Amino acid sequence: MTKFLPLCIFALAMVFSNVGLAAKGVYQTPADFISNSFADVTSQAKVLWLTKEDKTVIADILQHKYNRMRIRYWQAGNETVWILNEVGKEKPITIGVHVKNNHINHFKVLTFRESRGDEVRHEFFSQQFINATLNKDNRLSQSVDGITGATLSVRATTKVARLALWLNTKVATNGL
Repeated sequence: MTKFLPLCIFALAMVFSNVGLAAKGVYQTPADFISNSFADVTSQAKVLWLTKEDKTVIADILQHKYNRMRIRYWQAGNETVWILNEVGKEKPITIGVHVKNNHINHFKVLTFRESRGDEVRHEFFSQQFINATLNKDNRLSQSVDGITGATLSVRATTKVARLALWLNTKVATNGL
């Protein structure tokens, strides 16, 4: 029995060291998300330059300072696609948001880099954002149920949904 103890400890160490790796993954490329969102029309890549006031609103939505000067997006008519990153616990989560007529039409976690909390990538979670709009307080029009063990990932995805809707409103208002 004592002969096998080191082997058992090694085996258990290997199992537990790989647990965190299972959550990481690329589920769809940004290019595929964009082309799937605009299946019947050609979209144009554009850049939204951010003002100091924009960064203040964005910082309020994200609950942290936002240092970027511009954000790339894709547009076709009244539809926009935003590929945005937000940190869950320690690493960025890449999320695609397709907004049509000021409603979220499609929402998907494209790349997840954290060791846990990847449940947000599943369709049962993403579906909660469909048809969401933004109210006057820059909050989502519908509630999003949390996931036990994925609290920070849920917060990150909710912030990105709010941000994409706000950015879409800015683009639509300014006729960009």
